[in-house]
Amino acid sequence: MDRAQKEAVVAELGQIFTDSGVVVVAHYEGLSVAEMTDFRLRLKEAGGSVRVAKNKLAKIALKDTPSEKMGDLLTGMTVFAYSEDPVAAAKAVQAYAKDNKKLVVLGGSMGGEALDQAGVKAVSEMPSREELIASVVGCIGAPASNLASAIGAPAANIAGILSTLEERGEAA
Repeated sequence: MDRAQKEAVVAELGQIFTDSGVVVVAHYEGLSVAEMTDFRLRLKEAGGSVRVAKNKLAKIALKDTPSEKMGDLLTGMTVFAYSEDPVAAAKAVQAYAKDNKKLVVLGGSMGGEALDQAGVKAVSEMPSREELIASVVGCIGAPASNLASAIGAPAANIAGILSTLEERGEAA
């Protein structure tokens, strides 16, 4: 790899570290090509991506970024899983690591905060952006639904009373 290629990799990694909602660092030693491909596909389905890079270049890219504390995790064969959604990559990595013990989560970074293994696990247990949006919409829609029911209830009661009176009148 010549100097220009290294600079391009450092620039790409720097972009990943600054723009991603979450970056998870894991050891992938022992994963076969098929397992790594499966890992990449799972992350892509979750809205994330995977990047493998030399640790030395990653440490250079981490300088002067909010994720700089994550540099201590970069030893051995490391892989970066990242996503714009602050939860998606963490969920996908934790799910894959649960199925395949060869992938070992080391930690990561979220919004400039360094995460350890427990931190990544805690982030993975948080609701995703879509789940949060759905719950907010549900909370906003519930009062309107209740209001419509309350407004419609007196009319339904009156209709029921008139129907009962009509039936009595016909019976008499």
